Amino acid sequence: MTASTRLIDGFHLVVEALKANDVATMYGIVGIPITDLARVAQASGIRYIGFRQEASAGNAAAAAGFLTGRPGVCLTTSGPGFLNGLPALANATANCFPMIQISGSSNRALVDLHRGDYQDIDQLDAARPFVKEAYRIGRVEDIGRGVARAIRTAVSGRPGGVYLDIPGEVLGQAMDASAGAETVWRVVDPAPRQLPAPEAVEHALRVLAQARRPLIVLGKGAAYAQADNVIREFVETTGIPFLPMSMAKGLLPDAHPQSAAAARSLAIARADVVLLVGARLNWLLGHGDSPQWSADAKFVQVDIAPSEFDSNQPIAAPLAGDIGSVMSALRDGVAAHPLTVPTEWTDELAERAARNDAKMRERLAEDPHPMRFYNALGAIRAVLEENPDVYVVNEGANALDLARNVIGMAVPRHRLDTGTWGVMGIGMGYAIGAAVETGRPVVAIEGDSAFGFSGMEIETICRYRLPVTVVILNNGGVYRGDESPSGTDPAPTVLSARAHHELIAEAFGGKGYHVTTPVELRSALSAAIGSRTPSIIDCELDPAAGVESGHLANLNPTSAAKPGKVSAGG
Repeated sequence: MTASTRLIDGFHLVVEALKANDVATMYGIVGIPITDLARVAQASGIRYIGFRQEASAGNAAAAAGFLTGRPGVCLTTSGPGFLNGLPALANATANCFPMIQISGSSNRALVDLHRGDYQDIDQLDAARPFVKEAYRIGRVEDIGRGVARAIRTAVSGRPGGVYLDIPGEVLGQAMDASAGAETVWRVVDPAPRQLPAPEAVEHALRVLAQARRPLIVLGKGAAYAQADNVIREFVETTGIPFLPMSMAKGLLPDAHPQSAAAARSLAIARADVVLLVGARLNWLLGHGDSPQWSADAKFVQVDIAPSEFDSNQPIAAPLAGDIGSVMSALRDGVAAHPLTVPTEWTDELAERAARNDAKMRERLAEDPHPMRFYNALGAIRAVLEENPDVYVVNEGANALDLARNVIGMAVPRHRLDTGTWGVMGIGMGYAIGAAVETGRPVVAIEGDSAFGFSGMEIETICRYRLPVTVVILNNGGVYRGDESPSGTDPAPTVLSARAHHELIAEAFGGKGYHVTTPVELRSALSAAIGSRTPSIIDCELDPAAGVESGHLANLNPTSAAKPGKVSAGG
């Protein structure tokens, strides 16, 4: 673009359209044909965070969408770069996080005739099955419109991932600068409120009023909605016990007297009326089926997408609308339909929670050498209780399942984990996104296997000097590291024993710690958080620590021909 010709090219128009809609950060990897787009964005004041692999950049953008309620933006190259970013975009859609992946693409005239262009893929059609919507911009004058469409689609209704395809020749096209300015606009109210029908609210309150054992389940959608005050008011006004899903932890503190988290199994098995707020009856809640749930349980569901109702079980009282509006209507309606929670129910849950808490304290008080998951997580918990505003990222099998139970949260939207798909590899991307968007310290609690999916992003964390501490619960394997080999090679679940992951941080200018006791772990974590220095704490665990598939062993068919067992044919 030059002042004398008064022209503007596609690169600058994309940046102007993003800036007009308050996009302040872009996550990605440069290359053909979008390198100059990253340069122009950075020069214009948009912060560009460059990654080592596109999936991690996409995961950072997805985390940004969850934390801010605005679409996170990921920038990738064409072909393989686009494909590398696509799993994160699909995962964002599954988790209902607003995210936009902008990818450069090859020449349409060559791609459509299968003439073998550079990185020749029909990226638009490849993306469509995995995203909320996919768009391609075919003319420079449509760039502003395409960005506006992507933003509104990503955040309106049920949020999700949007793919925006921009061929390289469109980025290089130019048009009159004043005419170009008129093609860019700011999206007004991209996620408008959707009010529930008054009769639906009244019906839901009548169903809740009939309950003898009511339960509120808070999902990550409730956390995303940022309707914290009204949710708290409804919970506390009604006195109904609540059960937070993992990423909803902290909406109300885990130590809240109405929390049923420590009596989860009992609460689910015995509840007769269940209010689902931003939670879906998918596999994470056993699809609402008995015997996990009571066979006669009735469900009241709050969801912005009516198509979600009855997806697994009959919904006795569907409430279609945004969570803030629906919960406000329910709160206001409680005066006309008073709810009384029988003390027998709350006492039953409190008694079970007290027993389970006592068992947990016993487990955390154990001090085996070498460390196992519980005493390591006990040390982490003690430090995080002293630093409640730290963001926690968590992934792995045992590392995820046990940390979710042991590590309490007191602040909303401070826990990010593997989510609806249970996907590994989100760790470093989510940690970077949380650190960039909030400026606060982040602690990523990682299994050693899970860390390997995105571990090279330690270089990214160090390059940008982000306050991220990675704690690797290192038992030397997938699930555990002590499985005997059946031949000369290591067993399928075994990783390098006694690996010193902390050296990776030191290689890029961060701080590394290797710990073998809870005391050392607690000291190292306190120091790392306080220093706000990129850090890795390699936490050496007993290779025998952990169980196969974590808490999901029932989903993993097992063979009788494991080492030490007789095969079915033997």
